[in-house]
Amino acid sequence: MSNEPELASEAPVTAIARNPLQGPADALAAIGTVWIFLMMLLVVADVLGRNFFDAPITGVAEFAARSVASIVFLQLAAAICAGRMTRSDFLLQIIGRRSTGALKGLEVFNVLVGALLFLVLATIAWPEFTAALQASEYFGVQGVYTVPTWPFRLLIVVGSVFAAVAYLACIPALLRLRATRATGAAE
Repeated sequence: MSNEPELASEAPVTAIARNPLQGPADALAAIGTVWIFLMMLLVVADVLGRNFFDAPITGVAEFAARSVASIVFLQLAAAICAGRMTRSDFLLQIIGRRSTGALKGLEVFNVLVGALLFLVLATIAWPEFTAALQASEYFGVQGVYTVPTWPFRLLIVVGSVFAAVAYLACIPALLRLRATRATGAAE
């Protein structure tokens, strides 16, 4: 008996085989996790300063709001590589019991659509990044605090491209998977 996983198993197919981008994706996710921790410390310091010393930290709310999207895009590729993107497997399990070939086709189609969506998102976000960089766009109050917006916009572009590539890197593993029925009989 082969050690290759079955398509009709309960685990998402994209999670079965290790994605070659798992290491770099995990590194980006770790950066996002550290960023979350630092943001949490900053928010707690702001709340403590506001309530106990009547001295809030200026700009925490704005910085935290901009950080959320950047953190999400840093962690997207790791979720894709690990097969943790949100989806409904109920219909896929039914299809997999009846036709593993159709299930494999749907899995590859899902990966291609995901890659296409993230490439479109990167294409849409790129002009916003370049405009913010060229115009020296910032958020905050001039003279009090300002933070440039281009790094946040760049992380959205980079995260989108990396997510698309992570999706595409799933395809070889999907195509190598042995198509067997849930009962274990080969097609």
